[in-house]
Order: sequence, then structure tokens, then C-alpha cells
Amino acid sequence: MAAEGGGKESNEIKTQFSTREGVYKLLPNSEYSRPNRVPFNSQGSSPVKVSFVNVNDQSGNGERICFSVGRELYFYIYKGVRKVTAADLSKPVDKRIYKGILPTCHDSNVLTATAESVSLLVGFSAGQVQLIDPIKKETSKLFNEDRVIDKSPVTCLKWVPGSEHLFLVAHSSGCLYLYNVEHTCGTTPPHYQLLKQGESYAVHTNKSKSARNPLLRWTVGEGAVNEFAFSPDGKFLACAGQDGFLRVFCFDSAELQGSMKSYFGGLLCVCWSPDGRYVVTGGEDDLVTVWSFSDSRVIARGRGHKSWVSVVAFDHCITNVQDCEAPAEFSASDEDFQDQVQFNGSRERANSAQSRLSNRNSTDGRGVSVTYRFGSVGQDTQLCLWDLTEDILFPLSRTRTHTNAMSAETSSNGNNSTNSPLPRSNSLPHSSGSSPNSQKPASSIVDSVSKFATLALHEARKEPPQEKDHKRNHSMSYISNKSSDKLNQIIGARAAKTHAAKTLGTSSCPRMDEVPLLEPLVCKKIAHERLTVLIFLEDCLVTACQEGFVCTWARPGKVVSIYNP
Repeated sequence: MAAEGGGKESNEIKTQFSTREGVYKLLPNSEYSRPNRVPFNSQGSSPVKVSFVNVNDQSGNGERICFSVGRELYFYIYKGVRKVTAADLSKPVDKRIYKGILPTCHDSNVLTATAESVSLLVGFSAGQVQLIDPIKKETSKLFNEDRVIDKSPVTCLKWVPGSEHLFLVAHSSGCLYLYNVEHTCGTTPPHYQLLKQGESYAVHTNKSKSARNPLLRWTVGEGAVNEFAFSPDGKFLACAGQDGFLRVFCFDSAELQGSMKSYFGGLLCVCWSPDGRYVVTGGEDDLVTVWSFSDSRVIARGRGHKSWVSVVAFDHCITNVQDCEAPAEFSASDEDFQDQVQFNGSRERANSAQSRLSNRNSTDGRGVSVTYRFGSVGQDTQLCLWDLTEDILFPLSRTRTHTNAMSAETSSNGNNSTNSPLPRSNSLPHSSGSSPNSQKPASSIVDSVSKFATLALHEARKEPPQEKDHKRNHSMSYISNKSSDKLNQIIGARAAKTHAAKTLGTSSCPRMDEVPLLEPLVCKKIAHERLTVLIFLEDCLVTACQEGFVCTWARPGKVVSIYNP
């Protein structure tokens, strides 16, 4: 289905759009913003970011939203498609205003979140990372406070899946650091020891004689790591780099599993499909690119944006697998989708879908229909929705038998082969002996760091905390590092150009006419300023723009029964 709209209407801000399943509607009274609702002057500011956490509140209203606008950080009870009043906005659960630095990203620990406490990590433009509790409003911990670990801005941070204490932080320097909230940071620059090295990456451990942060340092590619994402099972780590490369690592062993090159420029965003089979990226080439994890190759590109793509995300409520003789047809309402087999974030369903997909691929029959829905937003202020369907996915399964027959021969011909050996079941390359439902991938890599990294928690607590008390209006030192950033950008750009010439035309970076070109199902201008957020929830999707407005779009069939204007 071609993109909707065009001509004179293309510059109008859309408040609704139609898809095969129905009409999505903007809920103007469900908008979150700064309490005064005045558009934020975004010039020179970091992107507006939004994160969610469910605190499992018995009242049934457990969703919490955190968003950062300029120097301000807000934490609210999220009402979804219900009305948000001015009184609601005037009473955030927590509000913080920072001096001298800007919050750049944040993430809550889903394992420890309760109605009484939330562990929220916040990254900053000067390199620090803060751990706060927006509900208890307790004194926070501060990591990299003296900026001796890394002086560059934090670009992305996330709690390690299945861990209550470990988190991973990416910087614009191109480094990622693994932290433990129970350990302190030193006051002098850490000394590192090489643990593992490969093409365009290296992993170092902290040589400290006592348990200190960071536990690990990953150096990835040339230039910034703009975003990373853990796979749904928590075993793999996808990194989108400013050098234009997507690199996927086994987080357990720090081994590179595969890579992909953008058609042009840096990659700015990355996400996994709910079943962990595909990775979608977006970036400075104005394209979205679909990369098959098991095949380790680009299988499609999408063209619809007119500027850089800032966020990509899969819609787990629309992505589905069905047993049927013919390709699945979309129903008219969202309620019908809820009755279909769908990915709802649980690993059991994802693994069940993987099994059915594997059966489909091994028999090359017509017994399963597959549809993946993902979305993207960009600096062109447009929202695009994309469907990844059978006609894109099935050509790979038709050639599977021929590829497997040639795998032994191609592997002996060096690394220039464009076809990687494919497992017949098309299953994810899990480590042997590991459970696909494992939620604690961090144990092995931490065990391999050093004996100090595996100290029992009560032993780690024996060290007196090195943290300082901070007032609600935090003030941190900021030292300009623009000159070093410019030098790194120049070096990275030169290296990227050299590498790009070698990869163009390969499975890592096919030419435009060598892979299918997707057209957006929907492509709508929905904001005045560049878009920085796209999150799919059960009843709605959430977008945010650089003006500081967080918008809720009700799914088809959800606005009538729940929303009260």
C-alpha cells in the first residue's frame, strides 16, 4: 500500500491516519508536556526522550512515564488513552531540573519496579550517569561523577535484562561500559586489560584490585555508538554506530555475531523484532533497513522519510504468526487483532512463533502466514508504518536448500562469500546448552571479567559508599570536549569511507536494486518539530517531538470505549 497523502496536504499536521486494521486517532487531551504547555525552545538541546515502566499497581493503573525536555526531567502516572487534565500535569510524581548539563536518556529497571520504588537511570551530556528513585525521592547515586571514565555525552543506557544490579552505558566516544550499582567508581582514570578483540571492536576489563566500576569497556567501531538494543531473550546486543555499521554481539561471550553497513552515513537507531529474528535500523541515509539475524544479511530497505530517521520500533500487537492456507488478511478492528496469535513481549510466545516459523522454513509449505509491523519517525516530522510480509521473507526460504548444499563450499572460499551458512531450522544461534528462556545473560561475561566482579553482594557492600548527597536541583561540572569530538569525527569519517567502498555490493550493504524496496503503509506529517520518540503500547502508540509534547494515538476501537474528551 502506497503512502497516503501528497500534494498540498503534505504540509498539514495530521491528527489521524488509516491502516488496514482501522483508524488511529490523536488524543489531544491525553498529551503530556511541561506543566505550562509552552513549546520548548529546542535549539542546541538534546533530543526529547520518553521511557515507560509498569509498577504492577493493584489499582490497574501501573504504567509510569518518564520524559526529559531540555534540562528538565518529569515522572508521571501514565493514563494512556484516558484524559490528562491540567491538574495532572501540575502534579508530577517527580520533577528535576539540572544545572550545567542535559539529561540525554533514561531507563527504569523492570525487575525491581514497584508502586513504592523505581530504579531509574539517567544519562547526561557531560558523561555522568545518575541512579534515582522518582517515587521515594531518595538521595541518588552518581557514576562517572568526576568524568574520569568517559567525558563524552551518554547516548544510550539500559539495564541488563534479567539483572537487578548491572547496566550498560554507551557514549559518543564509541565506548560502552558495564556497571554494577553495588560498586563505586574510582577517583582516577581506570586501567584496563584486554579481554577479547575482533574486527572493529575490543573488550577490556578493569584492572583494579578491588571491585570498581566499570566492570567492562567495549570499544566498538569508529565514532559514536548512537544506540544499542538487547534482543528479546537478552542474549544478544545490537549496536548502531556513527560509522554506519550495525554490529550484533553475543552479550554472554562478547563475540561478534554479524554486521551490516548503512547505504550512506551513520546509523542512529536500532530495534529487534519481537521474536528476535530481524533487526531494523534507521539513520542518515533516510532509509529503514531490515537485517536478518539468522541469515546475517540485509533483506529489505524502506524509503519514505525525507530526512534522517531518528527512531525505529516494532509493534508487538500487530506482528503475528498464523496457521492458514493463504496469507493472513488484516481485520477491520484492533479487537480482532487481540484474538490473533501475537507477540506480547513474553518469551514463551516468541519461542512458539520461532518454532512455527522454523517448521514453515524447513518444509517450504504454505502453513504459516507471517506479518511484522514496525514504525519509524524522523527529523522530517513524519511517522511511517511498515509491513514486512511474506513476499519479502519467503524468497529466503525458497533458496534455503540450495544455500545449505553450497555452505561447505562457500565457507572454504574465505570471507568474500555473500551467503552465510544457514541452519535448516532458521533458529537463532543460541549457545549450546543454554535455555532460550534464560533471563540472566550477564552472569558469564561478569564471571570472566575478574574475581572481583563476582563478589557476593554482601561483600561488595562492605566498601563504604563513595557517593555524595545532591540537592534536587543538581549542579555538575562541565568541561567542553568539542575539539576532541571533532577530531574523532574526522578520523571516523575517513575510516568509514574506506570501509564503505569495500562493503557496497555485498550482503552487508547491497546496492539499492539488489534488495526489495518497501513502501510505507502510512507516511504522515504529525508534528512541527523533528520527532524523537516512537513507542508502541497495547492501547495506543506514543510519539514525541523536540518541542516537548508527548502525544498519545489511540489504536482502532480503543478510543470509543475508554477515552472521554
